[in-house]
Amino acid sequence: MVVEKVSILIKNGLVVTMDAFRRVLSEGYVAVDEDRIVGVGKGDPGGRYSAEEVIDARRAVVLPGLICVHTHLYGALLRASPWFLKIDQPTDFQQSLQRVWWTLDELMTHEDIYASALYSSMELARTGTTLFYDTLSAPKAIEGSLSCEKKAIEEVGVRGILSFEATERHSLEEGIRGLAENEKFVKENPYTLDKLVMGAISLHASFTVSNELLHKAKELSDKHGVPITMHIEEGLIDVYHNIERYGVRPVERLEKEGFLSSKLVAAHVVHATMEELIALKRSNVKVAHNAMSNMLNAVGVSPVPKMLELGIVVGIGNDGYILDVFENARATYLIHKVANKDPRLMPPDKVVEMATIDAAKVLGLEKHVGSLEVGKRADVVIVRPELTPTPINEGTVYSHIVNTFTGRDVDTVIVNGREILRERKFTATQALKKLDYVHEIATRLWDKLLSEGSYQLDFLS
Repeated sequence: MVVEKVSILIKNGLVVTMDAFRRVLSEGYVAVDEDRIVGVGKGDPGGRYSAEEVIDARRAVVLPGLICVHTHLYGALLRASPWFLKIDQPTDFQQSLQRVWWTLDELMTHEDIYASALYSSMELARTGTTLFYDTLSAPKAIEGSLSCEKKAIEEVGVRGILSFEATERHSLEEGIRGLAENEKFVKENPYTLDKLVMGAISLHASFTVSNELLHKAKELSDKHGVPITMHIEEGLIDVYHNIERYGVRPVERLEKEGFLSSKLVAAHVVHATMEELIALKRSNVKVAHNAMSNMLNAVGVSPVPKMLELGIVVGIGNDGYILDVFENARATYLIHKVANKDPRLMPPDKVVEMATIDAAKVLGLEKHVGSLEVGKRADVVIVRPELTPTPINEGTVYSHIVNTFTGRDVDTVIVNGREILRERKFTATQALKKLDYVHEIATRLWDKLLSEGSYQLDFLS
């Protein structure tokens, strides 16, 4: 027998492959050499491999790296902020944008951007997410903003798809500057997994974007072959604005303008009609579902079961709220049951797909990540729960992932063949030593929020 030299051999684990056959391998193994998976199988690999490092995954679950298809890293700086106690509490989504989020992002500096990306990358990685699609909003710090995020993400060692949220809240010129930042970053960071950070395109929402900016963004996506994301029908303001100004609903307008495509990642899609969902399917648009954020903002429940029936590919995002992918998966599993009064909806295996292989499909990366298969990138997560009420085996593991596990159970995270978390501790990064710095930045930002007041909605007038 020829002995194959590998970097890492994970053995004795319950391996959830998420491959085409959805194999779950008891006492399974995953062999990694450099940045690729070179072996996946069941049983003792014996003398087949000579590994630089052997990880015994006994009593643990081995998963493909989990994927978040929509986030806002900068949102971490408002977590538990006492500033919220000083404002008139929003009564709807539009007020949440005006009084909270747009007030925040108008004040963001490059240092704030770096600090928020540093913390959020750590939290995402620590809870099992190895790849995320971020969209950044910082109208007063556009140029160079994505490079600030990149620096932080590379320090942590996780993968990130970065984009700037172009908008016309102030002017078309502001939106064009946002797209220019996207294009510059895409050119410097091509859409390939050869490096940790990649560039993509982002627009805010159809109620803050003109047709001209829609066309310019679509041209960039087509030119560079990268995804483009936009918030679509998250709140009713999106619907009302489009009907009032254009005479059609948001998805109808986007289809009419030729904006819909297989590269589009539509975030939220809460208020879409069946006709609009069919239009999304017709253009092979992908959807980022953000269940916990939708609950937080009280915007409603996205019709994900209907999307799945139509064959629309849906992945799980967090919208910058709770970053733990297990919590977001659990919310996805539960919210559609109660909204539709049907406990049969959203079976556990489907929810796990939405955080792994389906999420990879949303991003157009399913040939490279999203499952544990030979030839794919070595993004692997080992979950080692200390307590479980029932056995974890081939028949129960999907239910345990959505009902039992949390991010605190994540023991090991491997990204591109490199361990960035081992025994629940970061291995090489010095990022944790900067937490005091992050807290200092957050406190300083809160002080600015208290003194600056609320952002004024003038672009809708």
